[in-house]
Amino acid sequence: MAKSDTKQRILRTARELFATKGVQQTSLQEIADRLGITKPALYYHFSSREDLIRSIVTPLLDDGEQFIARMEARADVPPLELIEGFFDFHHRHRTDMLMLLTELTTLAELGLIDVVLTWRARLTRLVFGSEPTLEQQARAVLAFGGMQDCTMQFPDAPVDELRTATVTAACAALGLSVGPRT
Repeated sequence: MAKSDTKQRILRTARELFATKGVQQTSLQEIADRLGITKPALYYHFSSREDLIRSIVTPLLDDGEQFIARMEARADVPPLELIEGFFDFHHRHRTDMLMLLTELTTLAELGLIDVVLTWRARLTRLVFGSEPTLEQQARAVLAFGGMQDCTMQFPDAPVDELRTATVTAACAALGLSVGPRT
């Protein structure tokens, strides 16, 4: 089996165990046992638990950073496009987001809470300008945090319906008089 195949199997198994048992309650030995490999073989691919968690989270962080940077690079982003794109990002990564949110200690240890808060501040400035009021900042926290929550709260909802409902609610929270495109 190729090195990358084993690494992907480890990531898949770690996600499953982290989601069911929690990150802190899942040992690397347990992951190795589930895969039928030795713990040293697991360490060949990931030097530590933190390295394994970072490998799961990095694609999510990279995707989020790329999305926000693309929006910031444009002169005039329509708020609806920004909101729909942010929903799509969260929907794509909802499984890993849910796993991470159940482990706030792990999030804090990896510095991910600061990343998410920085993203929200950047999105707020994209919608409201460089110096949003406290009310605008509060609206943005409700809208962007709520969008994230909706992708996890309603995992069985048809994605098109969930997208429409979530984007409409986010627009309302932001005080925007735009609705989702049909």
